[in-house]
Amino acid sequence: MSGHKNVSKLTAAGVLISLGIIYGDIGTSPLYVFKSIVGNNIISPTLILGGLSCIFWTLTLQTTLKYVLITLNADNKGEGGIFSLYSLVKRRAKWLIIPAIIGGCALLADGIITPPITVSAAIEGLEILYPGLQTIPIVIGIITALFIIQQFGTSFVGKAFGPIMFIWFSMMGVLGVSYIIHFPEILKAINPYYAYKLLAGNPGALTIIGAVFLCTTGAEALYSDLGHCGKQNIRVSWIMVKTCLLLNYFGQGVYLWSIQNQLIGNRNPFYTMMPSWFLFFGIAIATAAAVIASQALISGSFTLISEAVRLNLWPKVKINYPSEQKGQLYVPSMNWLLWGGCVIVVLLFKKEENMQGAYGLSITLAMLMTTILVSEFLKRKKIPTYLIVIFLIIYCSIELTFLVGNMSKFLHGGWFTIMLGGILFAVMWAWFSARKIKNRYLKFEEIDKYYDILKELSVDESVPKYASQLVYLTSANFNSEIETKIIYSILQKKPKRADVYWLVHVDVVDEPYRCDYKVEYLIPEKLIRIDFKLGFRIEQKINVLFRKVVEELVKNKEIDITSHYTSLKKHNIVGDFKFVILEKTLSRSNNLTLWEKIVMSIYFHLKKVSLSEERGFGLDLSFVTLEKVPLMVTPPDNVGIKRIY
Repeated sequence: MSGHKNVSKLTAAGVLISLGIIYGDIGTSPLYVFKSIVGNNIISPTLILGGLSCIFWTLTLQTTLKYVLITLNADNKGEGGIFSLYSLVKRRAKWLIIPAIIGGCALLADGIITPPITVSAAIEGLEILYPGLQTIPIVIGIITALFIIQQFGTSFVGKAFGPIMFIWFSMMGVLGVSYIIHFPEILKAINPYYAYKLLAGNPGALTIIGAVFLCTTGAEALYSDLGHCGKQNIRVSWIMVKTCLLLNYFGQGVYLWSIQNQLIGNRNPFYTMMPSWFLFFGIAIATAAAVIASQALISGSFTLISEAVRLNLWPKVKINYPSEQKGQLYVPSMNWLLWGGCVIVVLLFKKEENMQGAYGLSITLAMLMTTILVSEFLKRKKIPTYLIVIFLIIYCSIELTFLVGNMSKFLHGGWFTIMLGGILFAVMWAWFSARKIKNRYLKFEEIDKYYDILKELSVDESVPKYASQLVYLTSANFNSEIETKIIYSILQKKPKRADVYWLVHVDVVDEPYRCDYKVEYLIPEKLIRIDFKLGFRIEQKINVLFRKVVEELVKNKEIDITSHYTSLKKHNIVGDFKFVILEKTLSRSNNLTLWEKIVMSIYFHLKKVSLSEERGFGLDLSFVTLEKVPLMVTPPDNVGIKRIY
């Protein structure tokens, strides 16, 4: 997670870091996948070989082919994840916002389920050593500690992640091999015929498919963390990860082979295959791996929210940068929301096997949405259409099968993630739609027709001076235009005389780390416009950026910001700066449809709990004036009223 330059290179350190950051979720799946596949069925050769075959082909087609080989190519200047992917293809079609939002919400909902299920699965191993142990308080304790340390930045924990995960994968591989040597025939399960034999004509096939899907749930996180580790490092480390995972699954298969014709009951093959002297160490390493898996998803959720804020899909929230490391951020509001969600999950479902129902359903949706966006990306890359069609057919059918399989879990907990995802979707959709409604009522005027009046106002002694330098944030994309409301604020709502008027425009671009600006002198020494182009990963500290620009302009002798007051000018005192933020309010006289009124109502409620404009742009509150302006300045025409004489 060090600087941007060296993450894309293949290095041993890079491979180790990617083991720690990326594979937590997919790497802890052997804790619960096989137990879930067996479920309440009698253990039989068909079930063991078919289950292994399903796992092998799911990891090969879904994780290796779709994510590691195809999707990782869709990097946005080195960054991955569903919103980065959306930024790459959003110009192709308006409707692509829908899969992007659904995918983002599904991933966030998944971030609430992953910590409870992985930590519970690890801790429940202790019940073998201490029967009757109350695991819920331990799980909640570990999860709470995990969320408390987020605010200090994860770099200090991150350094230990790689080596711990290396031990974890090696341990799984060795355990698997120790069983496979005794029964190498188990490897024939690689033949897809066994998967077909298990699923064809089996009334419980959908439940099994839902369970098999759990082995690939971390694939989406793997793509999201592309920016932290780089494509090459991920691809090389995946070779080790996949090998160790498969060895462990096949080892579990051999163990199950030895207890055929029984029910699995409370036994977890992952732990029961360990020699008893090793069990305590095994549980300790599993718990560490579970914590790391949860950490990866929490960091992923923070990144997702910060991108959503800049793409105008989420209310502005406070984002902290606890360490100098690129990509390290902490979103306090999201942190405690996730924590609350995790605790509710633990208390609601209690045991890891009950959580499996809630797990997986939302992530299938996220994968399906990624498939749609990747196919658009491949179109953009001029890949032959027939190949894109094959890609879509293969992955839509695999993922729809998984979706249907996971739907069978709906009543067993799946409803919870769908409900969570639905709430998140409502927030994102309302925020996005409200912005479109607001923009519809945004009126622009040609700015040049106000040049003369602004020059005159600036020197009109009969109007008291409002500020030496007056700054407005403008959303006009062209320097020839200005919002009607800004002109209304300067000229009509208490005329504001200033020595210099500034217009600042911020454009969030599709490149993650771009940061540059352009200056235009619309009226020399009177009206200056600055355009910032900032990437969707750059913090929008307008206060700092604006000050930096002004310093550079003064240094180049392009402007003079000395105060014009006679007494202050004599001593070369710098004039005062004032920002005016215009806040839109919904006037009573609006002609919105019922649906738009609902959207705007949700929007204004969200606005109350979100960061205000001035805080969102990092402005110093002592220099800011807030002015409320109606969303619609022009009243509706159809008012039926007549005068009586």
